[in-house]
Amino acid sequence: MCFGLLGRHRERDVLDRLMRDVRAGQSGVLVLRGEAGVGKTALLDYLTERTPTDRVVRASGVEAETDLAYSALQLLCVPLLRHLDRLPEPQRDALATAFGLQVGRPPEGLLVGLAVLGLLAEAAAEQPLVCVVDDAQWLDRMSETILTFVARRLDAESVALLFAVRSPTDEQLLGGLPELRVDGLPDTDARALLDSVLPGLVDTQVRDRIIAETRGNPLALVELPRGLSPAELAFGFGGRSGTPLAGRMEEGFQRRIAALPADSRRLLLTAAVEPVGDVSLLWRALDRLGVGPEAAVPVEAAGLVELGTRVRLRHPLVRSASRRAAHPAELRAVHRALSDVTDPRQDPDRRAWHRAHAAVGPDEEVADELERSAGRALARGGRAAAAAFLERAAELTADPTVRGRRLLDAAQARFAAGATDQVASLLAAAELSSLNPAQLAEVQRLRARVAFALHSGRAAVPPLLEAARRLEALDPAAARETYLSAVGAALNAGRFGGDDLRLIAQAARRVPEGAEPAGLLLAAFTTWSLDGQAAAVPLFARALHAVTVETDVDLAWLVGLVLHEVWDDGAFLTLTEQAVNFARETGRLSLLPTALTFRATALIFAGRFADASDLLEEAEALAYAAGPSPHPATAVILAAYRGREEPATELIDALAKEAGTGGMGWLLSVAGYSRAVLFNGLGNYPAALDAVRWATEQDDLAVQQWALGELVEAAARSGAHAVAAQARDRLAERTSPAATDWAIGTQALADALAGPDEEADERYRTAIDRLAGTQLGLQLARARLLYGEWLRRSNRRVDARAQLRSAYEAFSTMGAEAFAQRAGRELAATGETVRKRAVGVPEELTPQETQIARLGAAGRTNPEIGAVMFLSPRTVEWHLRKIFTKLGISSRRELGAAIDYSPRQ
Repeated sequence: MCFGLLGRHRERDVLDRLMRDVRAGQSGVLVLRGEAGVGKTALLDYLTERTPTDRVVRASGVEAETDLAYSALQLLCVPLLRHLDRLPEPQRDALATAFGLQVGRPPEGLLVGLAVLGLLAEAAAEQPLVCVVDDAQWLDRMSETILTFVARRLDAESVALLFAVRSPTDEQLLGGLPELRVDGLPDTDARALLDSVLPGLVDTQVRDRIIAETRGNPLALVELPRGLSPAELAFGFGGRSGTPLAGRMEEGFQRRIAALPADSRRLLLTAAVEPVGDVSLLWRALDRLGVGPEAAVPVEAAGLVELGTRVRLRHPLVRSASRRAAHPAELRAVHRALSDVTDPRQDPDRRAWHRAHAAVGPDEEVADELERSAGRALARGGRAAAAAFLERAAELTADPTVRGRRLLDAAQARFAAGATDQVASLLAAAELSSLNPAQLAEVQRLRARVAFALHSGRAAVPPLLEAARRLEALDPAAARETYLSAVGAALNAGRFGGDDLRLIAQAARRVPEGAEPAGLLLAAFTTWSLDGQAAAVPLFARALHAVTVETDVDLAWLVGLVLHEVWDDGAFLTLTEQAVNFARETGRLSLLPTALTFRATALIFAGRFADASDLLEEAEALAYAAGPSPHPATAVILAAYRGREEPATELIDALAKEAGTGGMGWLLSVAGYSRAVLFNGLGNYPAALDAVRWATEQDDLAVQQWALGELVEAAARSGAHAVAAQARDRLAERTSPAATDWAIGTQALADALAGPDEEADERYRTAIDRLAGTQLGLQLARARLLYGEWLRRSNRRVDARAQLRSAYEAFSTMGAEAFAQRAGRELAATGETVRKRAVGVPEELTPQETQIARLGAAGRTNPEIGAVMFLSPRTVEWHLRKIFTKLGISSRRELGAAIDYSPRQ
């Protein structure tokens, strides 16, 4: 009997509406939150009982399985795997590898998420599909991550995805999803339920006190009065009122368990410990324990378990009550029996886990098995699971050398899983074991990586330096990599780092120079720090020539800085495009946010703001799905160039605050540069000058060359000619070693602004000619604007119009509104009528529809758009139909013209 469904009209209405939408072609997601026993499972049953059995898939989180990667997700998806072949190959391979169906490269979690999204969409293609996940508070980490991602992307697939989560629990779990709070029954329904289970007549005041104490919790109303006489009930449950309600219900179950025969208790304990609900496995284990079928009668009669085609406990509290009531030796015996009957070929990891729980003391055979399980977990992408296996293996290891290695491996797995807060204790335990010098250096390096992950700046430098020094004699290549990480930390710290960069460079010169990209970059940065820009540029160029996106993805941020220092716009655009393509094609979705942000920066300088914005939105979607957050600098720079003062200022202020709090001087300089760009666009040159002067005080790579250009313009336009000349000379120190069109054109523009007026015309024309030979449309447009302004002030109105018109059209097409308005004002001053250009996409399209329309206009297929947008192909098709209707078109061929969009603009 589903007591929890007595009443529940509000909750049933919500579920009924959700299912109506799903049957109409939409998808629906709902999280039921409530305390133990309040009726969440009964509500899920209400929904599934009204859905054809073959259209329902179900899984439950199990507390004992939180360390087994994908355990709940696999249980949910197994009935749908017949649709696996319909998925794109990268997604199909990722899901098959995650579930252990094939051997392959460890899959990215988000690629697995896309595969699950596609699998659900395929399964729902003919009829709606209902997916139910009970006890979600006990989902393993990978299942939780993937299902959260899928829930956020479901839209128009005819899929219902429902979760039940026990409160209180971490509110971040499944956070941001639609939810329904399930509270106790109203008094009327609670009285009806209580009257149905009370023994004989009970005084109204007693009944009301019981309802008040249980807060209308259905399970409490049914279970707590059980076995109590009317006289005992007269005192309510006050004797245990200090215990939380769930604890009192569990105590009630424990009393009922204690009243069972010994074999029945053992049967219930085995059912509680075996999380899958496999009735055949249960009976085999019970046979090992000497328990016969007759033991089932009392436990079923007590209403604690149902033994049908699956094993189903009355409530999860029965599981915890049974385990707590058992003696440790009895619990170990049950785990041992389950490990004996679990097929090592079909389920080696669960078998290893049972053996680990059955072990009393050190057991190298079990530890070896756990270590093999860790290897399988890593192969499936389950880093957190691997860490759990390794930690338990270390606990069972007597040899201090082997124990230290396993603890170090566990720490590395925890770090890779993003659990940086758990790394320190594992490293401390490893150090208490027997580690060799190389392992001790690795401990130090991992500590430094944790510090860098948590602080991203100067705090990471000392431990990185210490680790690099230890590695010098043991592993020079590893020492070079570690010194390069220290360089990255010091560059990020910028003005907050003091003399760190020079100290790192001096130390790094002790290590033999390496021919690998990391070694070449280290040599270049060392030279730049100690010997200056001119000496470093050839070494930077040599390092860039050795870098490939396939093998050097971890160097992306440093490579981005170097590309600016050598002034190579072609390499900048090519490498960033290759990085995005590589991340997409190989399914390395954890790398994609960085690659997308890297690429967006290049597109901003190319003047392709719409494309840059699309990539930043995609990076944000990735971060929202499963982090890491994309680098904030690029979005701030884009906002500054778009020139909308209020939203841009908010972003710049937020970046400056974050940079100051986090000790990230490089980002602080980006904030100053961005503010200067904004004010130069708005024509507020004194404000731009104030913003950028202090930003150029620190020689931050890449930012320095950007900011010096802004400083020259702001100072020249503000009449601060000495400041402009000084900034021009500083810029020349950076441009002169690089004989590229970008460098020469940038310097010519600065010379025109800050040099003698009689030389300005030639300098401006040189700047435009050189920048026209690059792919940097934004820089070219700014050069035309400045030249046009100079020509107008020189009373050469006809010549000015040509330059200003080109600048105005370019800025308008890009979406650089402030610079376009500045060019428009100058153009109007020449006597030309300025017609405001319509650009972009129709206002009626949502941002998501706009991005889908742009991708469609670029020739992407529905699955390709879905992979970019993290939507199912069916949802993409649904959005395209809406877009066609809004735009009044009937095919993809018309999209480009309808939204005034060209991917090559």
